[in-house]
Amino acid sequence: MQRRTFLKAGVAGAAATALAAPAIAQDKRQWKMVTAWPKNLPGPGVAAQMLADRITTLSGGRIEVKLFAAGEIVPGPGVFDAVSEGTAELYHAVPAYWGSKSKGILLFGSQPFGLRADEQFGWMMHGGGQALYDEMYARFGIKPFLCGNSGPQWAGWFRNEINSLDDLKGLKFRTTGLASEMASKLGMAAQAMGGPPMFQALQTGALDAGEFIGPWTDSALGFQQVAKFYYWPGVGEPSSAEECGVNAKVFAELPDDLKNAVLMACESLYNPVWTEYTTKHAQSLKALVAEHGVQVKKLPDDVIAAMGKVAAETIDELRQNDDELVKRITESFIAYRDLVGGYMTFADNGQMNARAAVMGY
Repeated sequence: MQRRTFLKAGVAGAAATALAAPAIAQDKRQWKMVTAWPKNLPGPGVAAQMLADRITTLSGGRIEVKLFAAGEIVPGPGVFDAVSEGTAELYHAVPAYWGSKSKGILLFGSQPFGLRADEQFGWMMHGGGQALYDEMYARFGIKPFLCGNSGPQWAGWFRNEINSLDDLKGLKFRTTGLASEMASKLGMAAQAMGGPPMFQALQTGALDAGEFIGPWTDSALGFQQVAKFYYWPGVGEPSSAEECGVNAKVFAELPDDLKNAVLMACESLYNPVWTEYTTKHAQSLKALVAEHGVQVKKLPDDVIAAMGKVAAETIDELRQNDDELVKRITESFIAYRDLVGGYMTFADNGQMNARAAVMGY
């Protein structure tokens, strides 16, 4: 009797094991991440792989993310639609690329004379930005998260010197997002393209100038080989947030613990990505000057003033947009910018000005 009971128990245990194995396998998900970048491009390409790895790790391997660089499944500009349509589960890119979807999207990534990297994250977390971000992207079946920031971008690489506002007229210039509208208002021929095509266009003369990110990424793409004048400040993009977009249906079907794993993977990378950019931009700028003869130049004051004027016009146009959601996004952005900007006069700006007065930087 005992032997028969043991055998029955053994059969039952084997059956349970057979059932458990497929259940565990079914709990594992394989996600495709498509990106707007060449694989492992210093800066965004590196950050994309970090995000893929972190989601896999924080999910305990229950979400296994495989990265596909720009062009491997879809071209870089196609990653938003690929995730919206379900071709891939998630993407890594920047909001500045999706202005054709809605101009309201552009404020979540960068804005001329707008938010710094810490302020951008502050707006999302504490100023109502994330709710508006979610509402806008829900139109396209995407759940969005910020997951990094390049910090202050540069005004760009120029084949010739810029001495006055007149030198910008008719200039063929690569930029994206709201910065492209600012450039167009100044009489520049703004063109959107990726980093490698920008190098080729500068090399052939199809572009006169262009901005991409900053010294670390820009030097890896070789812009110093085809343009020697590197201008600052990049008032068109005081920071540029990187984002992860997840197919909304796929995200909604996750259990709560895996939703939190994706959320924490994105949030926990924002500061490490931003500070890595800052550190490696500083190191790369030294090498660009010392080893490649790059001439670092400040934009003339009249150019900065003119950029400020047309940037204000660009934001005001968003306030008048026919889309009620775009208006709400814009008003929220302005309110947070003015609130924190006023405080920064005494806080970070005050500290930086004091340090510069004493230390010279």
